[in-house]
Amino acid sequence: MPSRGIWANLRGEKPGTEQDEVKLQNASKQIVQTAILRAVQQVSQESQQKEKRTNSTSLQLERGKLTKKHEKK
Repeated sequence: MPSRGIWANLRGEKPGTEQDEVKLQNASKQIVQTAILRAVQQVSQESQQKEKRTNSTSLQLERGKLTKKHEKK
């Protein structure tokens, strides 16, 4: 079965129907949207994890300072 759609034109094959073109474009858009959504979610998740680590480290440092001040007395 010959390939249809945008790529068929590049290979010199007979193009598919306009409906096939629309389906291909919609599928391509969906793939791109899904990829972008996943990337945004990953960046957001990584940022939240980094913030938690930073907050945890800051808290540990503060506890250390308070302990050292207390020990000096």
